[in-house]
Amino acid sequence: MRFTDDLKARVSKAQKRIVLPETNSRRVLKAAERVLADGFAKIILIGSEEQIHKDAEKFQITLEGAEIIDPATYARMDELCAYFAKKREKKGMTPEKAREIMLNNYTMFACGILALGDADGVVSGAATTSADVIRAGLQVIGPKPGNKTVSSAFILITNTPQYGDNGILVLGDCGVIPDPTAEQLADIATMCVDRARRTVQILNPKVAMLSYSTKGSGSGGSVDVVREAVEILKSRNVDFEFDGEIQADAAIVPEVGANKAPGSKVAGHANILVFPSLDAANIGYKLVQRFANATALGPLVQGLAKPVLDLSRGASAEDVADVVAVCCSDAIAVDKEKKNA
Repeated sequence: MRFTDDLKARVSKAQKRIVLPETNSRRVLKAAERVLADGFAKIILIGSEEQIHKDAEKFQITLEGAEIIDPATYARMDELCAYFAKKREKKGMTPEKAREIMLNNYTMFACGILALGDADGVVSGAATTSADVIRAGLQVIGPKPGNKTVSSAFILITNTPQYGDNGILVLGDCGVIPDPTAEQLADIATMCVDRARRTVQILNPKVAMLSYSTKGSGSGGSVDVVREAVEILKSRNVDFEFDGEIQADAAIVPEVGANKAPGSKVAGHANILVFPSLDAANIGYKLVQRFANATALGPLVQGLAKPVLDLSRGASAEDVADVVAVCCSDAIAVDKEKKNA
């Protein structure tokens, strides 16, 4: 796939250290093998070295070059437990409770070594719920300074070049916020644009704020929230084109867009779709993924201080490897932001 091949080539020079904590999953070990063979990132696996090698042998997977960190023998465990206890002290966390969590929850532990600087990113979710991955990211890493909204995006790669940016669209929020407020929808739009520019290299982002209504054709509370989000984006003077409220067909089909929203710079040409609710977003991306045989990378969590990326539990080994490349891209962006701070 050209997009992911280009992405891997772009991130390869940085050789970012990405943690894959779900070593009980054959797909994850297979993904680690793919990444190591392609050479675009360094891989850290979490668990017992003996057990991981035993499973790799059973599945005929080669993990040469992977670093394995066992929480039971991690040299900085005391430091990690002290860090986590302090971060969560208002919630009653103690170093003893922190140790129990870090020894038994590999996704939390992976976020812990990321927090301490022993890794550059975490990819989890093939065998862990999105709620657990996001909880680990929020509790151990926390939101980016100054950021109030943590959301997610999917990169949808289709075989229909007439839609989106040569067949690629960015969709949000498909995995975190059930009923976003107008302010959150505006934040999601901005973060999806960052994702589109950074990862997909979309040069001219066009955001459609989706609804069951186009420009007043419908009414109701959910429509009002989308309209308010559009007004918030206008007040922020953002550096990308957006429009709403707009129906999905009017957003991506030029003829429909011209008919339903004449004069709009976005209608018919949107490459970023912001959904009004998690229900709509999650159902929408999964229908497209299955009916159109599209590749859906994500849910890619956005808004955290460091990259912790989620996976669909239906992700293939190839999907996991592709999300590792996205995680490398995010880690490079974090480095750039630090230098420019």
